[in-house]
Amino acid sequence: MTNSVDLDVSALMSIAAVERDCGLAKDTLRVWERRYGFPQPLRDAHDERRYPADQVAKLRLLRRLIDTGHRPGKIVGHSMEDLLALLRGPEAHGPEPESPAAREVLARLAAHDAERLRDFLAALLTRTGLRAFAAEIAPQLAHAVGAAWARGELEIHQEHLFTEQFATVLRGAINAALGAGAPRDRPRVLLSTLPQEPHALGLLMAEAMFVLEGCRCISLGVQTPAPDIATAARAHGADILALSFSAMAPAAQAQAGLAELRAATPAAMEIWAGGACPGLRAQPGVMVVRGLDSIGPAVAAWRLRTGSSQAPR
Repeated sequence: MTNSVDLDVSALMSIAAVERDCGLAKDTLRVWERRYGFPQPLRDAHDERRYPADQVAKLRLLRRLIDTGHRPGKIVGHSMEDLLALLRGPEAHGPEPESPAAREVLARLAAHDAERLRDFLAALLTRTGLRAFAAEIAPQLAHAVGAAWARGELEIHQEHLFTEQFATVLRGAINAALGAGAPRDRPRVLLSTLPQEPHALGLLMAEAMFVLEGCRCISLGVQTPAPDIATAARAHGADILALSFSAMAPAAQAQAGLAELRAATPAAMEIWAGGACPGLRAQPGVMVVRGLDSIGPAVAAWRLRTGSSQAPR
């Protein structure tokens, strides 16, 4: 139950501010409040929820742990100390070790140096190549930044800065690959996420892997209504409709959205779903692709099934 008190709310956060800061939807906050007894917001004079700083800090940790695969019901009741221990890993006695690249990224974020951060990421991409950058480096750096944010070492604007600079560099590399002159025809892949799924990096990393396999990709970006995705997929003659779901995506909502898309698209158009959503599962006419490294073999299998001779780059 929430508390109604007379207080100075200037130091407290509204539910909208918590949603922006923690990346947890308002509906999720309300459900946790009812189901798990946390958070326990106060109420202002207008009966609006207001969240103290200690609760917001714990919500940040919870979101990060859910991003790594933990289930809310198993961790919401844990103390901050226990949550930090989970974030560091069972064998850790201090902050999780970070790669040299992650340490460099965190240092440039701490210095608020967007230009040098972008230059470093671009140099890293050149050194490792697009495939390793998208499939291996990107998840490692995103985890390190998210963990630092959850520990309170970075502000939300610094996490957003990383996301934007990383996306800029990765998008540039994808465009360069598309402009390299390799023939691209089949499969035609339309990529997007459903509403309430704002995480764009996973979608962009998947696009990079499809491009490396010689696919023709059309990205609608994030948070596209299912009817619009279906309309676009038909308009572009997509062979594959690829949807990304982060660990924060409610499993029931993800499954319902996939079922809606399956019903609204031609049977010959395949629907592939991927991402860290723990409840994501195959259903009739929908294939789950586990991991970015699985995209290449899945595309090769599609070409065998359909008799397409289009070769990867």
